[in-house]
Amino acid sequence: MCKRLFLLSAAIVALSLSCAAQPMGQGPMGPPLRLDPAIKTTFVPLGMGVPGVLYEPIAPGEKGRIGVFVMHAGADYLTFSACTELSKRGYRVLCANNSGGSLDRILLDAKRGVMYLRQYPGVEKVVLFGHSGGATVMTAYQDIAENGVKACQGAEKIHKCSDNLRGLPAADGVVLADANWGNAEMTLFSIDPAVVSNDRGMAVNPDLDLFSPQNGFNPAGSNYGVEFVRKFQRAEGERNNELIKLALDRLAAIEAGKGRFADDEQFTVAGAGSMGPNNKLFAQDIRLMSHTGKAWPLLHPDGSVTTEVVHSVRVPQNTKSLTPMLGLGAANTTVRTFLSNSAIRVTGDFGYDEDSVHGVDWTSSYSSPPGNVEGIAVPFLTVGMTGHWEYLASETIYEHARSADKTIAFVEGASHMYSPCRECEKTPGQFGDTVKTLYDYVDKWLGSKGRF
Repeated sequence: MCKRLFLLSAAIVALSLSCAAQPMGQGPMGPPLRLDPAIKTTFVPLGMGVPGVLYEPIAPGEKGRIGVFVMHAGADYLTFSACTELSKRGYRVLCANNSGGSLDRILLDAKRGVMYLRQYPGVEKVVLFGHSGGATVMTAYQDIAENGVKACQGAEKIHKCSDNLRGLPAADGVVLADANWGNAEMTLFSIDPAVVSNDRGMAVNPDLDLFSPQNGFNPAGSNYGVEFVRKFQRAEGERNNELIKLALDRLAAIEAGKGRFADDEQFTVAGAGSMGPNNKLFAQDIRLMSHTGKAWPLLHPDGSVTTEVVHSVRVPQNTKSLTPMLGLGAANTTVRTFLSNSAIRVTGDFGYDEDSVHGVDWTSSYSSPPGNVEGIAVPFLTVGMTGHWEYLASETIYEHARSADKTIAFVEGASHMYSPCRECEKTPGQFGDTVKTLYDYVDKWLGSKGRF
């Protein structure tokens, strides 16, 4: 059923895109989409429930030799801003949706996209583009493509990848734009340690309830005390490791023929949903994850670039608990998918402060960009958006990156979806056209002489 919905969605998008010069309505992941009349679009069925749309200039120039592959870990990216913004700057861009499920399956979907571009006439180089959770997919893909399945089958990995991932064709470069720390890490950051039972979201420990005013919660901007932050983070890390042990125990039972089903089991955990509205503590208290640890290039709306410790301009968010909700607040997955997509180990000193995350075993999961980039040698760019908390992941990922050709920058005032963060503005229009600022920078990096 999921595959059919993906294909139906893609067919509708393809039909809409056939009138390339006409404006479209609201894009699923951003502002209204307008197609440049100089861009043509082609529906690309990549097979196995993986729809794609190829955006390319009608008259390709030198930049057309670079094919950019865009895909997310879960959301619909057929009309994501990179599709239109990079194609109108001269690149061929293939945007695709994955077929869902485990990370292994999604990586095989990405393989189909890379192979399509590799074989497309006129494309000489392929660059992966990952946004948010798409960074998990693109960094895991490239790490395995460059180093083989040993990159995801090492003794340090909680879950070992399938041998089906042997022989992935490598890309020539990787671009991450407001990547998060990884799908596994975002599950970690979203776990509610106040939950007293995995199968119930209605009962919480008041001493760990971050939405309690007694603990420092304020919908206008929370101010949690040092002791509460430490207690919350310690309990969050402990619950994370307990969930991993539970999932591993259930997997062992399944593989021993003693599971509830022969192949996998439902794994539903209250207060462990990892979508953005579930990210906890730092979303409410903007003193946490508020600035980088080092000075980096900051792109301003007037075109200037300064090098400075980069501060977030974000405002408090996630001011209502979703823990009581099954669909929005719980992790609704399976044992195997949880272990491949969402499990990462932490040590007893796990926590985060205003400029760093510590106590995470970044390489214990291949659903972890900071760990994955340690194995990536191709040219690498990461850009963070200062209107959102995930911008700080760019620094963590960059510092772990192995590539000799690596670049980092930040866009002042951009939201997670790259548009200006209006609620962050002190004056209307303060941050200018942040979409243009971002893609002009990516264009300059991609087109840098001798890189590709």
